[in-house]
Amino acid sequence: MKLDQTHPLASGRTSESRLVRAYRGRRPDVTPVWFMRQAGRSLPEYRELRVGTRMLDACLTPGLASEITLQPIRRHHMDAGIFFSDIVVPLKLAGVDVEIVPGKGPVLGKAVRTAADVDELIALDPAVLDEALEPVREAVRLTVAGLGSDHGDTPLIGFAGAPFTLAAYLVEGGPSKDHIHARTLMHADPDAWAKLMAWTADVTGRFLEAQVLSGASAAQLFDSWAGALSLADYARFVAPASATALERVRSLHIEPSDGGPTQSVPLVHFGVGTGELLKAMHDIGADVVGVDYRIPLDEANRRLGGVVPLQGNVDPALLSAPWSVLEAHVVDVLERGKAAPSHVLNLGHGVPPETDPDVITRLVAFVHDYTGERSA
Repeated sequence: MKLDQTHPLASGRTSESRLVRAYRGRRPDVTPVWFMRQAGRSLPEYRELRVGTRMLDACLTPGLASEITLQPIRRHHMDAGIFFSDIVVPLKLAGVDVEIVPGKGPVLGKAVRTAADVDELIALDPAVLDEALEPVREAVRLTVAGLGSDHGDTPLIGFAGAPFTLAAYLVEGGPSKDHIHARTLMHADPDAWAKLMAWTADVTGRFLEAQVLSGASAAQLFDSWAGALSLADYARFVAPASATALERVRSLHIEPSDGGPTQSVPLVHFGVGTGELLKAMHDIGADVVGVDYRIPLDEANRRLGGVVPLQGNVDPALLSAPWSVLEAHVVDVLERGKAAPSHVLNLGHGVPPETDPDVITRLVAFVHDYTGERSA
């Protein structure tokens, strides 16, 4: 499907932004920076705005979700906004009984543990999302308009949880340290697992597609729990579904008015503890690979063959360390990131809620000013 000419990428508004250039493998003069979980949690203005509002209600109130997305851009001057939502939003809108419990995370009314449970779940038609996602589409439109009027070419990144991470929550019934029930189901009943993954791929693909069609200039797939898998299990039981989810966005394209080559929407794939899976995660159809804090960027670049733009990977724990310690660490990340074709600085996971916002502001400014002269 061809994107409308008013889309920020098609119109040229965000196509030459630092972020999009880096995502397309063209290293800009200044390293772009944005942080996972930059919207919310650590910001006092976010906490004030959220008083009396449950998480999923905030995600599905367009004006509120847009305002929360824009808050860190105003304060920190990031190179991108990440759409404020939650990975279980499309599950909720598809009819799944799920709530986000403060201090715990997503909790399901019923765990999906058997073939019968899977059949009951997949009887919920993901096509209902075509209408049910309208609050998400409206929030994206409001955010893109706000970025365009106040922040120039700053792009919005859409996001979704990967099929495995959604499936893991569904099977476990909530957060888990080892995802033992999900891993058991994939081996004990491969047919039921395949049905479950096809359903979650459809759900998350529609969620991503809705955000991009409404104005997001890139999309990131988060596979938070893929690190619990072996490479063989990831390749056999997970990668095909993730590829299917991304294909809904991969099929969207921009045809430049000057007759230049057709361009796709940049796609990022990030996982936690996935150092052994990096190449397989790229091979599903991602343009950019996000790297967590456990593996140096130059080593990640080596594993990916030196041809893939990278995103990452400041250790979130160091945001509360003395500035001299954080600065040295960020310099090391920036220098190692030079091994890749291009690099977007990010955290190796999300912003901890106790982080001092002034540290984030200072860090963004430092990255934008960095020339390499301070490196060892």
